[in-house]
Amino acid sequence: MTRLVLLATSPRVAAGLLSATAWQALQSGPVYAVDLTTPLAAAVAAGGLEVRALAQPGSPQPAVRELVSAADAAGAATFLIGADRGQPPASEIAAAILELTATRPDLDIEQIDGSWDLPGARLLDVVATMDRLRSPGGCPWDAGQDHRSLAPYLLEEAYEAFQAIEDDDSAALRDELGDVLLQVAFHARMAEELPPDRRWSIDDVASGLVDKLVRRHPHVFADSDVDGAEAVSANWETIKAAERGGASALASVPLAAPALTLA
Repeated sequence: MTRLVLLATSPRVAAGLLSATAWQALQSGPVYAVDLTTPLAAAVAAGGLEVRALAQPGSPQPAVRELVSAADAAGAATFLIGADRGQPPASEIAAAILELTATRPDLDIEQIDGSWDLPGARLLDVVATMDRLRSPGGCPWDAGQDHRSLAPYLLEEAYEAFQAIEDDDSAALRDELGDVLLQVAFHARMAEELPPDRRWSIDDVASGLVDKLVRRHPHVFADSDVDGAEAVSANWETIKAAERGGASALASVPLAAPALTLA
């Protein structure tokens, strides 16, 4: 049986970090791509394999015929769809290949994920999207904001997330937390434009958070022992007080908090 492999990858993983299954498929026959300049095609070529360019006519059918002919001749061939299952015309060629299952039962068409996302990988997309919106040629409204103009939205989104919790609406909470995350990403992106001595980024936010979580959970990340959730809470407050270095207990109270909370 002739084998034709459609190889897809994650755009959030380095192009050359492919699974063993993917490399085995690549080595089983000729490799084709629409664009030889893509990171995936370049990585495969750097791995010592020839990547051949497919013709790019108005219709995907000539490319499909070329791939099937190459697979028939060698017994196997691989088509590099690329990141996120490809963009036109690669995605159109892949779709046309999958339609062959009805007319070519002897053709074993296999879709392989050469790489996949780790949990949290889509956060990279949030950062990239926010950068695109804020950069020249992006969104004029986004480009015109600053920390003060966005401040009311941060409060509003937090209240809406709180309301979703009160309503026990899991779907709404997911959506509202996305809006809260947008505010975090937005403020961090703007901070990248500050003068060098005041500049910080989303990585600094994440790094500071991780350091704080590790520091305040010595019972998880160190050798401290605790007995139950109440002890964890007490230990947290003790560590927090030590971090403040004897500052007033009111030092971290936000004056913008609702009146009852502030009191």
